[in-house]
Amino acid sequence: MNEKKCLVVCIGNDLLGDDGVGAAVHARLQQMELPAAVRVKYLGLGGMDLFEQLEGEELLVVVDGVQLGGLPGTIHQLPWVEIPSLGSRPVSGHGIGIREAVEVAERFCPEKVPVNIFLVGIEGCRFDQLGAEMSVEVARAVEPAAERVVKLISIYSKT
Repeated sequence: MNEKKCLVVCIGNDLLGDDGVGAAVHARLQQMELPAAVRVKYLGLGGMDLFEQLEGEELLVVVDGVQLGGLPGTIHQLPWVEIPSLGSRPVSGHGIGIREAVEVAERFCPEKVPVNIFLVGIEGCRFDQLGAEMSVEVARAVEPAAERVVKLISIYSKT
């Protein structure tokens, strides 16, 4: 059985409270045994940096702190069709959003765009306090969010 290539991109800034959840999930994923065909990257900002990471994977999972109106610590798993654009509602504070970065890739190098794209977003409440720690609710969501990523990988990485 061949494993399909997967890319997991964790986005965030661990100096800005709940925005550090991407870094925390990245650290947790680094401790886990993942298939060889899975690349896990940490990006401080996302946006066009995300575009540069794409290599035509079967699956892209983006992990980020979000503000979608849920309670802090809520884990959202959104497929491509449900990922909002920054124009409709701000999802994160990283400038260009996931949807916009992928749309740029579709236009200029469609062969790099993953077939399946998911956002694993962890609802946060503290994104603007320099030096603040993650809220307790968001910190508790790190392990379940990492497990959600592993589950997505297991579903989409086998042929």
